[in-house]
Amino acid sequence: MTEQATRLVTAAREAARNAHAPYSRFAVGAAVLLDDGTVITGANFENASYGLSLCAETVAIATASAAGRLRDIVAIGVIGGAMDADGRATGTHPVSPCGRCRQVINEAGQLGGRDLPVHCGAADGDAIRTYRLSELLPDAFGPADLGIR
Repeated sequence: MTEQATRLVTAAREAARNAHAPYSRFAVGAAVLLDDGTVITGANFENASYGLSLCAETVAIATASAAGRLRDIVAIGVIGGAMDADGRATGTHPVSPCGRCRQVINEAGQLGGRDLPVHCGAADGDAIRTYRLSELLPDAFGPADLGIR
């Protein structure tokens, strides 16, 4: 386990404490690392209409983009788990980004010219699996396919 993975998974765990997940009762936290060492976090935000819910990874990446830092993302960490009675994420198995989030992560990676490391952690314990985005989303469609660099 690398220092980067530990740092991002720890930040993602902290972010998951702020998840608004009253419907699924599944809290997710994400943390993106920028090229200057800044970490930006996000938590999932559910909505009564379900389709308008936001994933933690999307929230963190959109926050980086709103700060003009989309191309500066160098890594991401994510955790998730069923919420206990206190609203804390639980579980010992690493959680990986959903397909939609993989596509959003790809946008940041392609624009920054990076095959981003994605650190997938468990809500509890030390389990972390690290992948390159290209492993999670092979042959991805993105900005490069539209001539955007």
